[in-house]
Amino acid sequence: MRWPAARSCLLSRRAKGMTVIYSGGPLTADIPDLDLASFTLHRAKELGDKPALIDGPSGRAVSYADLERSVRSLAAGLSARGFSKGDTFAIFMPNVPEYAVAFHGVVAAGGRCTTANPRYTARELGLQLADSRANLLLTALPFLDVARQAAAQAGNCEVFVFGEAAGVPSFSELFGDPDAAPKVAFEPANDIAAIPYSSGTTGLSKGVMLSHTNLVANMVQCQALFAMSPDEVVIAVLPFFHLAGLAGIMNTGLRAGATIVTVPRFEPGQFLDLLECYAVTRGHAVPPMALALARHPAIADRNLSVLRHIACGAAPLGAELEEELAQRMGCEVSQVYGLTETSPITHMAPPFGRAGKRGSVGPPVPGTECRLVDPQTGADAGPGEHGEVWVRGPQVMQGYFNNPEATAAMIDREGWLHTGDLGIADEDGWLTIVDRVKELIKYKGLQVAPAELEAILMTHPQVADCAVIGFPNPKLRPVG
Repeated sequence: MRWPAARSCLLSRRAKGMTVIYSGGPLTADIPDLDLASFTLHRAKELGDKPALIDGPSGRAVSYADLERSVRSLAAGLSARGFSKGDTFAIFMPNVPEYAVAFHGVVAAGGRCTTANPRYTARELGLQLADSRANLLLTALPFLDVARQAAAQAGNCEVFVFGEAAGVPSFSELFGDPDAAPKVAFEPANDIAAIPYSSGTTGLSKGVMLSHTNLVANMVQCQALFAMSPDEVVIAVLPFFHLAGLAGIMNTGLRAGATIVTVPRFEPGQFLDLLECYAVTRGHAVPPMALALARHPAIADRNLSVLRHIACGAAPLGAELEEELAQRMGCEVSQVYGLTETSPITHMAPPFGRAGKRGSVGPPVPGTECRLVDPQTGADAGPGEHGEVWVRGPQVMQGYFNNPEATAAMIDREGWLHTGDLGIADEDGWLTIVDRVKELIKYKGLQVAPAELEAILMTHPQVADCAVIGFPNPKLRPVG
C-alpha cells in the first residue's frame, strides 16, 4: 500500500495583534451535503457479501449487504413507532457488530444517537438519559439491570435488549420492512446525528451536539491523509461509545469498505491473538494500551507481518514509548489529537516522513486552523512556545445540548474552540500536547506540566507506569 505524500503545514501570521495560525491547508475534496448514514454506507450494496464487521471473540460476521438492509429495516421500524427528527435513542453496550446497525438505523430515521459507557452506574446513565431526552434505550444482557434502573430514573424511556430476556422487548422487535424505510428531508449542516457526552474543559459531562456535516467533514479530512482502502482489516477495541471508536474507527472504516473486527474490551493477550487471527492491518490505541503492548513478552511469538499502522490518541504519548511500540509491533506508529467536541480529530501525524518528530500529534488536518494562546496573557504563542490549543474548522460541534452557557465558554465569537490543552508547535506546525492547562503545577512562578515529567520517568526500564501530582509545600512562599 502506498501512503499519500507528506504534507506541509502552512503557518500564517496576521499583522493585527500578531495572531499566529497554523493551517492544515485546504481540503482537496468537497464536503458532501449528505446525511451521515448515506455517506458512511455508500458502498454497502456494491460490496455485498464482504464482511463489514466481525465479532472478534466469536467470529460472527455481518456483511455489507446485511448491514445496509438492517439499517434500512431499523429505520423503518423506528419510523413506524413515531420515532423521527428530534428524537433521541441511547446505546448502552460494548463493541459488537450490531452497534453499527443501531447507530446508523437511528441516524437514517432522522434521529439523534447518544452513546453511553457500559461501565456507568444506574445513576450516571440515568442522568445522561434524562439530559439527552432519550426515549429509547438499547443495551446488552450483562448491562440490563443497570439500564432498567437508569430508564426508570430518567422516566419516559423504553428499554430494548440485544438478546432475549423475560419481560424486556428484544432489539429485533424494533425492525420493520426495509423497503418502507423513511425518506427523511435532512438538513445535514443543522440536523444533529450524535450526542456523545464529554466533560469539555471542566465540570460535569455535557451532551455534544454533532451534526451530520460535522461528522462527514471529519471523515473527509482524515481520509485525505490516511487513504484507507477496502483491503484493510481494522481492529476496533477503542469503545464505540467514545467518538474515537465510533467515528474514527467504525464510521471511517465502513466508509472505506474495510472489514472491522470488534472487541468488547482490551486484554493484551486476546488483542494479540485477534491481530494475528484476522490478519489485521490497522490498529488504534491509547497510551495505557501502548504501554501494555510495548512491554508484553508474547509479541515475539506472533506473526504480525501484515500490521501496517497503529494510531494512538486520547492522551500524550512520549516519543520514547512511541518508538518502543513501533519497534516491538514492527509497524508504523503515529499519534492523533482531537476532542469529542471536534468530531473528533483536529491533528494527525502521518505515518511517514516523521524524522525527529516522534511524540508529536502532527499538523492540523486539512480544512483546520490552530492557534496556541498563552492562558495567562492571552497572547499568541509562536513556534517553540507553550500555549492553550485553540482550533477552528467544519468539524467543530454545534454546541452543548441545552447548555448555551457552556457552549459560549468553549467556543468564542470567532469560532475558535478553546480545548483546555496545553501544547507547543514547531516551525512546521507539528503540535505536541504537553498537558491540560488546569493540571499545570505552579512552582516558584514556573509552570510545570505533569505529562512532561511522566514521559521522562517512563523512559526508565524499571518504571512500569507513573503519575505526577502537585502538593503544597509550606516551606515555599507562594509566588504569583
